[in-house]
Amino acid sequence: MPRSPRISSIAYSFGPGPITPAVRLLLWANGVVWIATLVFPRLVEWLGLVPQYVLHDYWLWQPVTYMFVHARNPTHILFNMLGLWMFGVELERMWGTKFFARYYAITGVGAGLTTILVSLLPFAQTAATYYSVTIGASGALFGLLLAYALYFPNRPILMFLLFPIPAKYFVMIIGGIAFLTAADGNSGVAAATHLGGLVIGYLYLQGGRGGLSAEIKYRYLKWKMNRLRRKFDVYSGGRSDWDRHVH
Repeated sequence: MPRSPRISSIAYSFGPGPITPAVRLLLWANGVVWIATLVFPRLVEWLGLVPQYVLHDYWLWQPVTYMFVHARNPTHILFNMLGLWMFGVELERMWGTKFFARYYAITGVGAGLTTILVSLLPFAQTAATYYSVTIGASGALFGLLLAYALYFPNRPILMFLLFPIPAKYFVMIIGGIAFLTAADGNSGVAAATHLGGLVIGYLYLQGGRGGLSAEIKYRYLKWKMNRLRRKFDVYSGGRSDWDRHVH
């Protein structure tokens, strides 16, 4: 009699799980805009963020639209969308779609406005930013990284895709790199935008949805309740042993 095949109970998974509504919409929007800029390259300058155009020509849509524009090189959009999927799905599942979408928009726009403010500083390192085009979802993505590190500080993240470190240290390192790069001013990377996403995300979580202090208080109360559960064990029993429900 042939033996029935054994079904393994071991399952493997990759990533944060099923994609959530807002993340799916953002992935589609970024992909469509990227394809459009390949066909019409002029859109990069029109939709990207150029502080001179915003302040002098009143192209006020740019602090919003720049988040959906990426370089022609596919690695730019691929890495940004990978980060959006990896960190955004879990945050949206925890926060809900409405709060997640609002947080993403505020950190992305806030990062763009930070870029404009930095371009007005009277330093040689920041002067070129006033005339340069800033593109990409990195500002909002850095905001997501900040939130992820606050809620899951010990989750491992691959640093440079090579070795894992806790999320809280990962954000500290990339924040320090962004600050030093912005101060140097010689890099083509929009470091001020990255730094703006981190700062705006932190400030918003402090003042939004109960604030960071409320989150810490919630974590403390949860820890205290778990401690009380361990201290006062509850035993089930019938009528004859009603006194065993203590200790």
